[in-house]
Amino acid sequence: MKTLRLVLGDQLTRELASLKDIDRERDVILMAEVADETVYVPHHPQKIAFIFSAMRHFAKRLKGEGFQVEYIKLDDPDNSGSFEGEVARGIDNHGARKIVLTEPGEFRILAMMQGWAEKFGIPVEIRTDDRFFCDRAGFARWADGRKQLRMEFFYREMRRESGFLMDGDAPAGGQWNYDSDNRKPLPGGLGLPRRARFEPDEITREVLALVRERFKTHYGTLEPFGWGVTRADALVALDHFITACLPSFGDVQDAMKQGEPFLFHALLSPYLNCGLLTAREVCERAELAYRADLAPLNAVEGFIRQILGWREYVRGIYWLKMPDYAETNALSAGRKLPDFYWTGETKMNCLHQCVSDTMQNAYAHHIQRLMVLGNFALLAGIAPREIEAWYLAVYADAYEWVELPNVHGMVLYADGGLLASKPYAASGAYIDRMSDYCKGCVYDVKHKIGEKACPFNILYWNFMIKNEPALAGNPRMAMPFRTLHAMDEERRHKIEVEAEAFLAGL
Repeated sequence: MKTLRLVLGDQLTRELASLKDIDRERDVILMAEVADETVYVPHHPQKIAFIFSAMRHFAKRLKGEGFQVEYIKLDDPDNSGSFEGEVARGIDNHGARKIVLTEPGEFRILAMMQGWAEKFGIPVEIRTDDRFFCDRAGFARWADGRKQLRMEFFYREMRRESGFLMDGDAPAGGQWNYDSDNRKPLPGGLGLPRRARFEPDEITREVLALVRERFKTHYGTLEPFGWGVTRADALVALDHFITACLPSFGDVQDAMKQGEPFLFHALLSPYLNCGLLTAREVCERAELAYRADLAPLNAVEGFIRQILGWREYVRGIYWLKMPDYAETNALSAGRKLPDFYWTGETKMNCLHQCVSDTMQNAYAHHIQRLMVLGNFALLAGIAPREIEAWYLAVYADAYEWVELPNVHGMVLYADGGLLASKPYAASGAYIDRMSDYCKGCVYDVKHKIGEKACPFNILYWNFMIKNEPALAGNPRMAMPFRTLHAMDEERRHKIEVEAEAFLAGL
């Protein structure tokens, strides 16, 4: 019986579950670049080019190993523009009597696939994506009966199960989490590593020409394009991070610097999320560096926690709580997304820098995303759907399973504290402490109110005033509310007036 095996653009892993028992003589691997997936949000051109080029290289690898691969390019005149249409054509073209899939990363695609057996009249087998440490059923078992689904406790369980950074039954170094050691600003004079970039080959140049023509109105610059697009490239990027960046990553992972978007960050999430690297091999390399005294424990633990802990955790939350999760809006935020998220044209230098970095690289590191771009969206009360669509569109590593919980729960607190124990709201003082952005700004971060005041300062206290009914009972918010209660009514009123005037100007 001939089987059609669909491989998606984020499943570029040779050991993919749906490929493990493939029959080279009878089965056909179907891969398709479909228009539907390029425009449901206006994806960054670099993101589209990265995925399409990686797909084409992966298909070439599979063909080289002797597999039958049908690859549909975006500009194929017979391309239907949808997964469903290409699967229907694939069934007809090859006389397939069964479809085998690995579960997708987005709820909307899974819902579509679950209707294919009835639609096409043949069996459809959807296999568990075993590239993750914790499958959906495992996370549901962990969450069952818990009053709070805190990442830290999930992370410790993942450490015990996987054995990463464990010395017997105890965590390496005697404690689970070294986050308190990883919050230093960037010291002056610290040399930064030159990042691994990859020259486009003939396949990538062909994709770049296609993207340049078809997506010229999309947000972001296409070139220079330096992402790796093959398994070999991804391994080079991993080796570069482990040797050149990981030793200094921990201390300054929360720092930001104008004109330096990468610092010591890994830049591995695009490769992880599309399948060119696996989470296990990345964690193994990081632990080996620690065991060989090539990187300190605080750096290695902080890095592994992002993958073994946070990445697995947000995926678990996504599949446990969707689709209702996306509809929550605990703080009743409803403001439209300001245009500067798309243009970078704002007097606030920190936002200008982070949006510009995103436009140029389809990348910004986690503190830029959370504490500048996300912090502003939280303080300004941007509607969850508006800012979530932006994050999904602009980053090369963004897929809904990882983007939505991060933005909805961590950035916006829209889930009311299911994911984060408090809103990650901060005034301009945090940005000033962790970056050099404030030095080049027309606003003065030292001013709390008035014409020169940093808008983050005004919006922070306005956020506290407006959301006191929803947040006053949160013990982690006790200190800022004590400060708020010590303010006289005149100052509170002035903050509200200035904040509303600023927001109206957006």
